Amino acid sequence: MKALIFGGAGFIGCNIARRLLEHGDDVVVFDNLSRKGSRSNLAWLQAAGHVEFIEGDIRQFGQVLEAFRRHRDTGVVYHMAGQVAVTSSVLDPREDFECNTVGTFNILEAIRTSGVCPVLLFASTNKVYGGMEHVEVVERDGRYAYRNLPDGVSEEFPLDFHSPYGCSKGSADQYVRDYARIYGLKSVVFRQSCIYGYRQFGIEDQGWVAWFTVRAVQKLPITIYGDGKQVRDMLFIDDLLDAYEKALEHIDTVKGRIYNIGGGPANTMSLLDLVAYLETLSGTRIEVRYEGWRPGDQQVFVADIRKAGEELGWSPSVSPREGVRRLFAWAMENRSLFAEAD
Repeated sequence: MKALIFGGAGFIGCNIARRLLEHGDDVVVFDNLSRKGSRSNLAWLQAAGHVEFIEGDIRQFGQVLEAFRRHRDTGVVYHMAGQVAVTSSVLDPREDFECNTVGTFNILEAIRTSGVCPVLLFASTNKVYGGMEHVEVVERDGRYAYRNLPDGVSEEFPLDFHSPYGCSKGSADQYVRDYARIYGLKSVVFRQSCIYGYRQFGIEDQGWVAWFTVRAVQKLPITIYGDGKQVRDMLFIDDLLDAYEKALEHIDTVKGRIYNIGGGPANTMSLLDLVAYLETLSGTRIEVRYEGWRPGDQQVFVADIRKAGEELGWSPSVSPREGVRRLFAWAMENRSLFAEAD
């Protein structure tokens, strides 16, 4: 199978590409190389096998359409490209909208008009559910928890786009869903929650697990926005790729559907939990600084992943402690990459 990966030099995209190469698939990477670490990720891929690289921008419809015209035998499209940080969206909402909403629309229209009929897997976000201010949260054992959602947030939870990022990704999410209904696209939307792992060049505003881990490796301070009791369900990159594979295996059944994909209630950490565990791994104390809460930041987000379990036959296999241990070991072995990516 030939795969076209938009954002294929990013964190998730390059891990998808590497696994596909190991399976013997043909891989085309489309990326504008604007993200931190993307050039390093591309070089890593090219060292692993033959990868066709297209330097392009999903905001440019002509470039996206040409990619499909050149690769009419594409069997699956992974849409992993876009603007990824809430704070960046607040500072520049137009760029956020153009990257996430317009870029996604361009990919959908290119598929619709090019005559290519691939499967489309789209990386959405838990931010489509907004700040969830009306959900009752309690504090238990020094961390926040839902009072009445023991299984987490399901796909039936009301959408409430909060922040420009939530609006742009939420709009894209719904466009992908509706193109499946109206035009018959074989698409699946994954509302992803705290994905982390190898080749992730986290920034302070996004990718907090990788950001904290790299700061611990570099023995640098960490800033926490809020009080650090925020809780997230965490999903290691290998488990996410397994979910994508399961969706492809069952595409005739699950096309047009939406799934919350995260670690679920069994795989959670608070920000302070992660700091404490990184101190154990590094053997040194980490300096922590505190700033005010950021817009749209949920006190808790835990995905209800039962639908994915029932319909895809998928569940996470890597615990947060094991996943962070793997990420920390990788970061220690590749410290030079982070100096180069700054």
